[in-house]
Amino acid sequence: MKLGKANLGEFSLTDELVLGFRFGVFFFAGGVIPNPLDIRFQKVSGLTSEVKTRTVTEGGQNFYTHQLPQAVSHGNLTLTRGMVVGSPLNIEFNVAMSLFKFAPSNVLVTLFSEDKVPLSAWLFIKAFPVKWATSDLDATQKEVAIDTMELAYTRMQILRI
Repeated sequence: MKLGKANLGEFSLTDELVLGFRFGVFFFAGGVIPNPLDIRFQKVSGLTSEVKTRTVTEGGQNFYTHQLPQAVSHGNLTLTRGMVVGSPLNIEFNVAMSLFKFAPSNVLVTLFSEDKVPLSAWLFIKAFPVKWATSDLDATQKEVAIDTMELAYTRMQILRI
């Protein structure tokens, strides 16, 4: 979606809004082998990073405290989609939840333009399942069964293209 041109003196800018509904999720088993089946999701959330700080009070200084960076923390990556039967991702989640065996993989979430050109991406390193939920089953409602999959990971790398 394009907005009108903004004139700033001799500069002319055309603002383009980045829309967040064209995206793909790519799982790489062993960090390199792509899973071509589990790429479509209804929703992706948890694209967050935060620097945790430690407060240090300086002796005799009562007007302020120092905030010192301590570590970077990340929220879990949450993926939502209609229930799929027989996918490799379901098998991975089932093994983790049933046998407590984990095979961390890299996950790449890519945001695309209207022309299917990658605009931005988030790489989740050594991601592994931590939660798997299915929506309520209700005989009075005609709705799609929804799976929500949550992954923890070691690190997130933001890739702005």
